[in-house]
Amino acid sequence: MIKKFLNTQTQSMSFASLILAGSYFVSAGLGLIRDRLLASRFGAGNELDVYYAAFTIPDFIALILVFGAISAAIIPIFNSYYTKSEEDAWQYVSNLLNVFLAIIIIVCVIFIIFTPFFVSLIAPGFSLEKRIETILLMRIMFLSPIILGLSNIISGILQNFNRFLVTALAPLMYNLGIILGILFLVPQIGIAGLAWGVVFGGILHLLIQVPSFFHSGFTYKLNFNLKHPGILKTFKLMVPRSIGLGAGQFNTVVINIIASTLVSGSVAVFNLANNLSSIFVSAIAVSISTAIFPSLSKDYLKDDKRDFEKKFSNALLQIIFLIIPISVLIFILRAQIVRVVLGTGKFGWIDTRLTAACLGIFSLSLCFQGLIFILSKTFYAAHNTKIPAIASIATVVFNVLISLWFVWMLKFNGIFYNFLVWSLKLQGVENIAVVGLALAYSITVIVQVFFLLFLLYKKFKLFSVYDLLKSIYKIVIASIIMVIVTILIRQWLVLFNFVSLQNFFGVFLQLILSGLAGVCSYIIISFILKSEELKHIRESFFNR
Repeated sequence: MIKKFLNTQTQSMSFASLILAGSYFVSAGLGLIRDRLLASRFGAGNELDVYYAAFTIPDFIALILVFGAISAAIIPIFNSYYTKSEEDAWQYVSNLLNVFLAIIIIVCVIFIIFTPFFVSLIAPGFSLEKRIETILLMRIMFLSPIILGLSNIISGILQNFNRFLVTALAPLMYNLGIILGILFLVPQIGIAGLAWGVVFGGILHLLIQVPSFFHSGFTYKLNFNLKHPGILKTFKLMVPRSIGLGAGQFNTVVINIIASTLVSGSVAVFNLANNLSSIFVSAIAVSISTAIFPSLSKDYLKDDKRDFEKKFSNALLQIIFLIIPISVLIFILRAQIVRVVLGTGKFGWIDTRLTAACLGIFSLSLCFQGLIFILSKTFYAAHNTKIPAIASIATVVFNVLISLWFVWMLKFNGIFYNFLVWSLKLQGVENIAVVGLALAYSITVIVQVFFLLFLLYKKFKLFSVYDLLKSIYKIVIASIIMVIVTILIRQWLVLFNFVSLQNFFGVFLQLILSGLAGVCSYIIISFILKSEELKHIRESFFNR
């Protein structure tokens, strides 16, 4: 029964998206538990600064060497082999696993040796004690790219066989491993338990997928041929994608470098707020773009432009329709979200207010963060990895410059400083420079999306500008009504003493009731306006 469950194949893109979205929400729930445990045990201070700084270089390696290959190359190349010969396709996969595993191990060993040097680069503002702890955690975490690299290659192949269920379970196992590390390893071995929890999560991420991988037809062979045509094409396609991802991750590294020079806890505040906002991007945009990618790749190979365009347009509008109201709700209820999820233990009131301010700023770019996934995947399906890479590189310098500029401006009590303090309700909070980093990140994402949209339209003309604006108009109207309803319910609950904001239950009840009222109003107004996206979602999911 378990074997049958893990080998379940989805029969439609919509159902695949639903499975992935459901799993991402569950994984997000585990992620919230993880962040709450971290905030409660350590607060927004030195320990979490160390933890998040230690992630930067291992994540950078994993993105460049593995995730770029999966997104840009593995699925299209495997498809091209599999349509001609299953045996050749599996030989390509076996050779790919051996080559990539060898490369990742060599790279990670080199980085483990030179970890002190890289820590001094990414955390120049850390004290000697914080640097020593960062070096320890980072060296342990370099096991993670090796394990997750292998696991994510397997995920890419399984998605080609529509085995989205088992690949959707993998992120759950990853977060579960980290949570177990916080609960059981940290009390025994201290902060190093956080890093070993990450490694344990990676092992669980891999093990849950292995049985289904072999059931799909994979037979391991000790092939190691760097000149294999599929391997050469993989490198050719992944290099621009890896450069683009590297540029994006470089933004994160730079932000952590700047944050390390600010007040203690700035690295933690930025990352905790970013984690809270990215939950919904993962649950919606990543699930839709991941589910549609194999299908888009096949349509491109068959030169079926009509289906290619239809699937892209539907996915684009669905992401906009779903994420815009969520972005609005997060901005309105940001303080309640942070208090419910993180406001416990050592996570103080100043930490809460700064994190809520950063979360509010991230929410402004949430829809654009989601659109990057579908725009990039569309280029990859067309075997074009250069344009997303160019877009990432073009915006990375922009992000670095405005990050430094905003941080500098927030050192002075000027118009910019006073505007952010007033709009984000930060009166009485000193050292708000981390808010400038969140603002720079959001502006950069928005610029990148408009750049990608322009290039996509110029190259493929995949969507109708009129239809896009028509849908956005209805979404905006529904969102405005939702804002009014949400604020009224939020204030009404307090005004008539239905909830008390002095305890967890009262804040939680205000968050849930206000949020539900807002969501219901958005759906009702969308129905009245005859939104095509609402109709499509209803028909795709519920009729099936």
